[in-house]
Amino acid sequence: MALALTACAASDRGSGTSTDKAASKGRTTFIFAASADPASLDPAFANDGESFRVARQMFEGLVGTKPGTADPAPLLAESWDVSADGLKYTFHLKKKVNFQDGTPFNAAAVCFNTERWNNFTGVLQSESLSYYWVHVNGGFAKSTNKALNGTGKYKGCEATDDSTAVITMKSPLPEFISALSLPSFAMQSPTALKKYEADKVTGQEAAPVLPKYATEHPTGTGPYKFESWTRDQQIVLTRNENYWGDKGQIKRIVFPVIADPNARRQALQAGDIDGYDLVGPADVKSLKDANFQIINREPFNILYLGINQANPDLKDLRVRQAIAYAINKKALVEQTLPAGTEIAKEFVPPSVEGYTKDVATYDYNPTKAKALLAAAGKSKLTIDFNYPTNVSRPYMPTPEQVFQSISADLKEVGITVKPVPEPWSPEYLDRMQGTSKHGIHLLGWTGDYNDAYNFIGTFFGAKANEWGFDNPQLFKDLADARYQPSKEAQTAAYEKANKAIMDFLPGVPLAHPVPSLAFKPDIKNYPASPVQDEVFNVITIDG
Repeated sequence: MALALTACAASDRGSGTSTDKAASKGRTTFIFAASADPASLDPAFANDGESFRVARQMFEGLVGTKPGTADPAPLLAESWDVSADGLKYTFHLKKKVNFQDGTPFNAAAVCFNTERWNNFTGVLQSESLSYYWVHVNGGFAKSTNKALNGTGKYKGCEATDDSTAVITMKSPLPEFISALSLPSFAMQSPTALKKYEADKVTGQEAAPVLPKYATEHPTGTGPYKFESWTRDQQIVLTRNENYWGDKGQIKRIVFPVIADPNARRQALQAGDIDGYDLVGPADVKSLKDANFQIINREPFNILYLGINQANPDLKDLRVRQAIAYAINKKALVEQTLPAGTEIAKEFVPPSVEGYTKDVATYDYNPTKAKALLAAAGKSKLTIDFNYPTNVSRPYMPTPEQVFQSISADLKEVGITVKPVPEPWSPEYLDRMQGTSKHGIHLLGWTGDYNDAYNFIGTFFGAKANEWGFDNPQLFKDLADARYQPSKEAQTAAYEKANKAIMDFLPGVPLAHPVPSLAFKPDIKNYPASPVQDEVFNVITIDG
C-alpha cells in the first residue's frame, strides 16, 4: 500500500462554493435548532450527534470527508503516505494554520493530540468519554483494565519536521484513515488543553464532571470559535476571523435547544429558526407545500429489529427465521419511513465496501413463518417487544409506528407481542445494551465513517447484552477481516462475514431510512453529508 491523497480532493470548507466576498451580503446569523445539549465541547470526550454537530464548526482533523460522501479526503493533512506493511502513516500537513488562540498548528501539535488520546487514564478511559479511541484503537498505553492495558494498535508519533507527522502502528489498521475523519480525533490546541486542564475530569464513570475546557474553552482550527453555552437553552459560535480557509457569509451560529420535534417544526414555521434536523416523515409534505426546503442526506444507516438470544425461545434459529419471514418490509417502509428509504438486505448500507448482494434473504412469507414456528414447537409464541418512546433518530424517525407495523405482522403468524415501551435515554438504551432483560427490540445505527467494521463489528464483534449470543467463529471472522493488510482482502473478508451474519440471523435488518432536514427558502448551499460532516461556512443566505 502506497497511498497519496492530495489536496485537490480537499473539503469545500477550504475552497470553492463560498468566498469571503459573500460575507458582505445578506444575513450573517444562522440559527439551527439542536435536539439536545451536546455532551461535551471537547470532541475527544464525545460520541453523540449533537456534540459532533457543534464540534465540526470549531475543530478540524487531519482527515475530512469528500463533500456529500463518507469517503475520506485531505483536511489539515494535505496528503499522506502509508507504508507497504500498513504500519507507518506519514502526514504532510497544511502550513500557515493556527489554532484559535494563536498556537501554531504543526506536527508537534499532531503528536501532542495522539499521545493525549493514548495516555488517557482513570475515568478518561470510560466508554462514555473515550468511546471512539477504544473502539478504533483498542486500548491505551496503560490501564488498570487488562483488556485495555497496552492493547491498542497505536505505537507512537514523531514530528520529523514542522509539517510532517509520522504515526506508527503496532499492527495494520486499514480503517485508520477513515476513522480520523471523526470529530473525536480532531486537532486541539496544546496550549489551551494544558492551560484549562482539559484532562482533569472528576466524578465517577457513570457521572463524570468535565473541566472548564470542555464547557467554556474549546479551541480548534475551524471556521468558528466558541462564544457561549447556556445549558438547555442555546450555544453560540462566532466566526474565526483568522481562519485559514474561506470565512464565508455566516458570522454567527446559534444552536437553540428544542427537544420536541413538533416544537422544532413550529419554530421553523414561525420564522424563529433557519433550519432543523430529524424532520418527521409526516411533516415533509406540509413543509414543502408551505415553501420550506427539504434536503435529504444520503442514507448511511441501518434500522433493525434486534433479537435477544438470551431468551431461550429466540435462541432457536427457526424462530428467528420465522420472525424475519413474517415482516412485510415493503409495507413497513411505505407506511412508516421517509420517501426514498431503501429496504435493507444486511446490516451495512450498499455504499460500504464489504456489502454483498449474495446473502440469505427472508422475503415476506407468512406461510413459511408459520411452518417454521410449528417445526420449532412455538406456534403459540409470546415475546416481549421493546421499543423507545419520545425520540426521533435518523434511522428511526417514528419508532411507535414501526413497532405497530411489525407487531401486526407477527400477530398474523401467531406470535403474541407484549409491548415494552420506554423513554429513549437512559432507560431504553441502558436496558438494551446494559442488561439481558429484553426480547425483540428496535434499534439502529448511523455510520461514523466508511468501513464495514463500523457497522457489523460494532454490532457483532464480541459478546453483547443486546444480542445475547456467543459465536466465537463469527467474532474471529470479523476480527480477521478488520486487520487484513490490503483493502481488497479486507473487502472479501467482510463479504464473507456478511453472509455468515445473515445465515446466523442475530436480528432482522429492516431499512436504510433517508434522513431529512428542513430550511427556510433563503438558505442556500447547505452541505448535506451522509456522516453529518456539515460545516456552516459554505452556507449562504439570500436577501
